[in-house]
Amino acid sequence: MGSLSEVDAFLKRYPDVAGIDVILTDAHGIGRGKIIRRHELAGLYRDGRGMPDTLFAQDVTGDDVDAVLPLFSDGGGDCRCVPVPGTLGFLPATGRGIVLVTMRDAGGSPHHSDPRAALIRQVDRARSAGFSPMGAMELEFYLLDAQSPREPASAPLTGRRPVTTNTMSVDELDEMSPFFDAVYAGAEALNLPFEALISEYGRGQYELTLRYGPLDRAADDIILAKRLIRTTARRYGMEACFMAKPFGHMSGSGMHLHLSLADAAGDNLFADGADGGLAPAMLHAIGGIRGQIREAMLIIAPFLNSWRRFSSATYSPAETTWGREDRNVALRVPQGAPATRHFEQRLGGVDANPYLLAAVTLGAALDGIAAKTDPGAEGISDDVPALPTSWGEAIEAFAASDAMRRHLGDRLHTGFTAIKRAEYDRLAREVTDVEWRYYGFNV
Repeated sequence: MGSLSEVDAFLKRYPDVAGIDVILTDAHGIGRGKIIRRHELAGLYRDGRGMPDTLFAQDVTGDDVDAVLPLFSDGGGDCRCVPVPGTLGFLPATGRGIVLVTMRDAGGSPHHSDPRAALIRQVDRARSAGFSPMGAMELEFYLLDAQSPREPASAPLTGRRPVTTNTMSVDELDEMSPFFDAVYAGAEALNLPFEALISEYGRGQYELTLRYGPLDRAADDIILAKRLIRTTARRYGMEACFMAKPFGHMSGSGMHLHLSLADAAGDNLFADGADGGLAPAMLHAIGGIRGQIREAMLIIAPFLNSWRRFSSATYSPAETTWGREDRNVALRVPQGAPATRHFEQRLGGVDANPYLLAAVTLGAALDGIAAKTDPGAEGISDDVPALPTSWGEAIEAFAASDAMRRHLGDRLHTGFTAIKRAEYDRLAREVTDVEWRYYGFNV
């Protein structure tokens, strides 16, 4: 829980701030909460703030899922939410403050269905074994026109829309610089460690990287970063789109997770050996993830749209492969200084919940290290089960997984499964415009 010294420092630094966004992250990675007034901030830090735990029983649209509600036996009463230390900051685009919160149950323990609590349990597990999980997540997204949301946004500097892919164009970034200057200014106010910016492989698609650090803070950073980009985009007549595959003919958006473990002295346990070979701990971690990645795909690709991202193999791996400096594998070991060696999980879409993605990835890595799991051969191989080929198959693989139940806890695992089955059933009943166009008057 955050300290009142954070409140005092914030209020002194921002004497004109009247409101603060209080953000609880739901099962889908969506921010739920409220806007409180300035005089209420100290009370939030001192006593917490009530929110219904049935927020974790909602589908992506915010509707309750009846099959999940029995997991919450108090009739929808409030549970206490407390601030996440270090997340109180200022959003220049809105003129308000922002703080992330996490939920406690009636006994004061982390709530069984809070995604952030699931990650913290895995982080604590790692620390009990003598490891400090370190990581970062990349953020890919589209900037679209607020009035014509299927079109890329016009550049603030020139008024032009991107008309070609133009990957890694510095001129395109320059045309968008007023917007991104505002994003970087917001990142500084929020103490977000934004680093490199590039134009990506789709028209109007961009990628921001974040500095490496403690894994739990890396997940917090993604929640804050999405909020920052969204709110800033709206003030520029744009909408930030974090769908995994918003356009069938263009590149999907990923959220690649970089991961390593440090020892008690802060030294990287994944650093290359004296002989230049990859560290056994990292290889065992990769082996653990490969063995569980099929069961984890519902976390990695949680929505129907997520699965469209795998329709093209270009930089969107759809197999349980690993290798060195290969962007077509699921688990990539990047080049770099041997002392900073780590691996990158490339399957995750930008629509994934960063807390759950980090929790199941770390949990599988720890299982692999404990069991000294062999990673298998580099490149394509047949030594691990194939990935699911559809959202429905992923739901059932996740539902049957003892490993996912261990990593997330029984009730979060049960609830997430039920939510996704309900979403699947709802969408299975929808008749789309494409079906009318193909079949309506032709069959």
